[in-house]
Amino acid sequence: MITDIKDLDLTKRYTYSDYLTWQFDEMVELIRGRVFRMSPAPLSAHQLILGELFRQISNYLHRNPCKVFVAPFDVRLSLPTDKQTDTKIGTVVQPDICVICDSSKIDRRGCLGAPDWIIEILSKSTSRKDMTDKFEVYQNAGVKEYWIVQPEAEMIIVYVLDEEGKYRQIRTKPFLNGERVPVAVFSDFEIVLEDVFPEGFD
Repeated sequence: MITDIKDLDLTKRYTYSDYLTWQFDEMVELIRGRVFRMSPAPLSAHQLILGELFRQISNYLHRNPCKVFVAPFDVRLSLPTDKQTDTKIGTVVQPDICVICDSSKIDRRGCLGAPDWIIEILSKSTSRKDMTDKFEVYQNAGVKEYWIVQPEAEMIIVYVLDEEGKYRQIRTKPFLNGERVPVAVFSDFEIVLEDVFPEGFD
């Protein structure tokens, strides 16, 4: 059992079976076998945005078989053609919000397989990872819908998986504060952005 991230060789690639043996004070993610430190405690604005998104989604999903989860919640991902065993899985992420409609993917450890919808709220320390590394692994794993929330700009970029398994934006410009954002995986649901972005927090 490893209790300090300093004892890891960060040039190596690891799997979920390795991840299960770590007992760190700080939280980490695995992306294609590489260890990524997660950001320190989120700012107040991040938490308020997260809470309001969760509230709207949770209210919509009341008595719906789909379930919504917030971080920390392990999502183990691999290519659809790869074996989903602990020693083969090289990506373990903790999305800010994920919605899972296939109950067979949910187990006591979290989610095994691609959620239907993932939302990541950017911070200065995570924006590169969320917009590049996570974008790629979510796309390749088959996450149907991926939202990137930019708190400072008060906007959301929405990607949906096309028939070729590639992400495309549902419109060329982001959704801005004051708009309603349609949810692709639920045709009768929209997120009201004027309730999402709080006033008075930088």
